[in-house]
Amino acid sequence: MSAAPLKGLKVLDLSRVLAGPWCTQLLADLGADVIKIERPGAGDDTRHWGPPWHEHEGTRVAAYFLAANRGKKSVALDFSSKNGAAVVRKMAAEADVLVENYKVGGLAKYGLDAASLREANPKLIYASVTGFGQDGPYAARAGYDYIVQAMGGMMSLTGLPDEMENGGPLRVGVAIADIFTGMYTTSAILASLHEREKTGEGAHIDMALFDTQLAVLANQASNALVSGHDPGRQGNSHPNIVPYQPFMAADQPLIIAVGNDGQFARLAKLCGHPEWVSDERFATNAARVANREAIVAKVGAVIADAPAAHWMEKLLEAGIPAGPINSVSQALGDPQARHRGALQQRGEGALGEVPMVGSPIRLDGARADARLAPPALGEHTDEVLARYCDADTLAALKASGVTS
Repeated sequence: MSAAPLKGLKVLDLSRVLAGPWCTQLLADLGADVIKIERPGAGDDTRHWGPPWHEHEGTRVAAYFLAANRGKKSVALDFSSKNGAAVVRKMAAEADVLVENYKVGGLAKYGLDAASLREANPKLIYASVTGFGQDGPYAARAGYDYIVQAMGGMMSLTGLPDEMENGGPLRVGVAIADIFTGMYTTSAILASLHEREKTGEGAHIDMALFDTQLAVLANQASNALVSGHDPGRQGNSHPNIVPYQPFMAADQPLIIAVGNDGQFARLAKLCGHPEWVSDERFATNAARVANREAIVAKVGAVIADAPAAHWMEKLLEAGIPAGPINSVSQALGDPQARHRGALQQRGEGALGEVPMVGSPIRLDGARADARLAPPALGEHTDEVLARYCDADTLAALKASGVTS
């Protein structure tokens, strides 16, 4: 059985690509009824961001789209037309939540802006997701994750130092600004729903990828503010903890993550060098950070003498955090991933059986997994619009190309 605490919540999803869809997918996982409005004939941009492709009975959709759109019903509706916008306004009048990620002011010409829709439905929680927010000198700019990772400091921290071979800034391997913005937007929506219970009023939520990227710099932002110096790129080592990085065993690398002095004492003993603990250069984490190269070289020399499997067994037995560096396929096939049911197959939709990673949320032991697989474009158009249009109106919308 799936946990569905948001069952009955009506969410209108006007967002595309990743940050907004990630938010609405999470709401769907928690049981909300999410209606995704897409352009007839084209749909969400990410439907076309392939290869790789998922294909079923002549329908092809990019794997990227599948990652962020489970649990939703797709309605193909052109709201740039007068009649299409009128239908969306009808839907918004009954919705609890609307999520959009158009440029600032971009929906006002269709009467789909926050002020217009909240005037008609004061309980509506309207979440706007943009690159730089609803105000400020960059508000009019389009915002993409890659640009925001660069502008927001993340790339300055990711990669090897300039002086090393292949040194230079790198983006994180997933769209971290988008994903975190989606998560923060979900949190803001849930908080607004709680407040609405007390006041009866909705809210206009203003979420920006740039703001979120700054927030999730976390300890690195704090390091810069406290020290007055920019943190540098350190590759796979940690700026504040040592040893906390990959070490090359005799056959392959593994991560050893020593988080406190007790763990370091056990590592020193395991390495056959208990005297490291009494060496003033290594006795505390602060001392190890100051003498990083020396202690990393010592640990590395020992680890190189035996295979990774040997060290994994010994490290875990000693209570020292450690793990392999898995490929994506190895991670998805890991025994822990299989036990937790991370990898799922959904086959009830028009796209056939779709492989996906399920929700990580468990509530009282029940999984918070959306019931529906990602939808084909317009898969639910007739079903959903029948709630808002009579048969003649729906036929006219189809005839004019407003819907399909």
